Amino acid sequence: MSKFRLLFAAPVLAALAFSGAAFAHAKLVKSTPAANAVVAKPTKIVLTFNEKLIAKFATTTLTMTGMPGMKDHAPMKISGFTSAMSKDGKTMTLMMKRALVAGTYELKWAAAGPDAHRMEGSFNFTVK
Repeated sequence: MSKFRLLFAAPVLAALAFSGAAFAHAKLVKSTPAANAVVAKPTKIVLTFNEKLIAKFATTTLTMTGMPGMKDHAPMKISGFTSAMSKDGKTMTLMMKRALVAGTYELKWAAAGPDAHRMEGSFNFTVK
């Protein structure tokens, strides 16, 4: 193999060898309530991720986006809940002060795993 090919091949092979680590970002793999679920007055929301999170970078925003009988209901941010991380750092639990009332909700999350790359997402669910 010529020196040129060797010089070209080495960085390409190195990039391929480490590319798996570059794609290992925090992803939401399960939630309770699940995306698009219809549930009865939950008192907690559980988010499970594919890898351990850096707790200080994990955030959530819960918004009530609709209320039965009020078609012009403006989105209302829900506050006053607490959150806790599991011992393995993969599960975040949001505990409500009181059960969520009937309506539609959007939960937005942001988190970073060991690579410190911030990922975000959202899902909706309905409380009956």
